[in-house]
Amino acid sequence: MCLVIRVRTLNNIQFKYHLENIDSVAKQILEHLDSKVLLFNGTMGSGKTTLINAMLKAMNSSDVATSPTFSIVNEYQLPDDKVYHFDFYRVESIEEAYNFGIEDYLTSNHWIFIEWPERISEILPKESQTITITELEDSQRSLKLTINKRSLTENNAMTVPKF
Repeated sequence: MCLVIRVRTLNNIQFKYHLENIDSVAKQILEHLDSKVLLFNGTMGSGKTTLINAMLKAMNSSDVATSPTFSIVNEYQLPDDKVYHFDFYRVESIEEAYNFGIEDYLTSNHWIFIEWPERISEILPKESQTITITELEDSQRSLKLTINKRSLTENNAMTVPKF
């Protein structure tokens, strides 16, 4: 069953979709971004890394996303850029993040995808955008993309390519 439902509000874009439609949802998300720092929220197994993999595909990367739970960060190549994919699930303090140089990554002007961002919330850039995934029944997901109102309006979020 194909199903992608998109609902726009002033601060959010919400999608309800089946996993078979994740590539379409990833492309739509990329159209609405105004930041290269994305925070992925969701329970273990909700599909954060699966969505990141679909986003890489939509960004013309030949890399395949894998969960960086044990390595903390994975790097993926794009045609003219790169993505740093973090998983802070095992990080127990902000000092651990500082010890491997998180501030250098955050100021690199490359794409930053962060799973479990609440572990380092005090150092995240204000312009970060949040994606929250909720697992539903029958391989369905609900996804909410928070629009960063500090730097764009709903109208240009929907029509102006950012990257």
